[in-house]
Amino acid sequence: MPVTVIVGSQWGDEGKGKITDLLSKDMDMVVRYQGGNNAGHTVVIGDKTFKLHLIPSGIFYPNVRCVIGNGVVVDPAVLIEEMEKLRVQGVDPSNLSISSRAHLIFPYHRLIDQAQEKKREAGRIGTTSRGIGPCYVDKINRRGIRVGDLYNLDTLKEKLLWNIQEKSFQLNNFYEFPVELNFDAILDEYLGYARFIKKHVIDDSGSLVKKAASEGKSVLLEGAQGTMLDVDHGTYPFVTSSNPVSGGACIGVGVGPTLINSVIGVVKAYLTRVGSGPFVTEINSEVGDFLREKGGEYGATTGRPRRCGWYDAVVMKYSNQLNGFTSLAITKLDVLDELPGIKICTAYKYGNQQIDHFPSDLKVLEQCEPVYEEMPGWKQDTTQVKTFDELPLNAKKYIQRLSQLSGAPVNLISIGAERGKIIKL
Repeated sequence: MPVTVIVGSQWGDEGKGKITDLLSKDMDMVVRYQGGNNAGHTVVIGDKTFKLHLIPSGIFYPNVRCVIGNGVVVDPAVLIEEMEKLRVQGVDPSNLSISSRAHLIFPYHRLIDQAQEKKREAGRIGTTSRGIGPCYVDKINRRGIRVGDLYNLDTLKEKLLWNIQEKSFQLNNFYEFPVELNFDAILDEYLGYARFIKKHVIDDSGSLVKKAASEGKSVLLEGAQGTMLDVDHGTYPFVTSSNPVSGGACIGVGVGPTLINSVIGVVKAYLTRVGSGPFVTEINSEVGDFLREKGGEYGATTGRPRRCGWYDAVVMKYSNQLNGFTSLAITKLDVLDELPGIKICTAYKYGNQQIDHFPSDLKVLEQCEPVYEEMPGWKQDTTQVKTFDELPLNAKKYIQRLSQLSGAPVNLISIGAERGKIIKL
């Protein structure tokens, strides 16, 4: 049975939560492979809206085992709060497992995140200040504390003391961010978290996925954020601190690439991004405001308004190169229903040149202008449509053009936030 990776193909916020929820009902296991609670997946079921930050979107199906992989950085306070909130909303999170190799976010990580943004002043990256980046720094610097360390008191004390001493010095002396970190208080707090999540902790996520696949079960590997926020391949330094691309699934779960059968790219019918960084097709007019309000383009994690723009086929071509999409899921098509005309960026103009590739140099990218192809809108409500054939002709042409420019077939089209608002091709 298949192992499928689901990837955000743009700058995140593509609607991966809904697509993951849709696919999860046919899965035996859903595994989150990177990021932390800087991500937000929204799932609408009936009259209830669920916002997940750490727990995989398959949690709404009792028969689906949900796993937080080793590539995720976990804030245990946020995780426990999320589990308890699900319980209040009638969802049992007992089918959740957490890799012992996942790294933990501590209070000093959040403080460093805030101090760094303050220190940068005008050069802010625009992080969520959730401590994600500093936690990944400790991981790469081999100073991180993992979930499994919570159950070895001597190891935990040794690592925590060293980190508190180092971070206190950094915060107070370099960042001029006065703070006092209490070792005993933090230790007690995290030992409490350890007791709460102990029954959910497993040795590692990779062996679990490999075993499930060998038994013929279906597994979905779920990423957070989006391709253009990848720390290696995105608009660096305006990126996240991990690898949301499909290749990141292998590392963040612990399996080889030959185990993966398909890669689904989730792509919004227009484009958005949060925070700083170049955005060639950004619309600074009433059309951009319309897309933001009609599409509810405010961060699920921070509530920040998203910057909105036209669909960028240059970005999608690059994204397909990085991920190797076997199919696409297009979301929020209905947001475009009222527009008389729609633009697609097919290339960039840089000086006197026209380029069809995504530049790695941000100075070049900042000077690029979009080359647009214009298509007529359909000016009809699509939210009640059940099949592709029922879509307005111009909507079908738009979808077909996006597929052609992206280089991957479209298999799913979302025409509303609710669970059932989906067209399968």
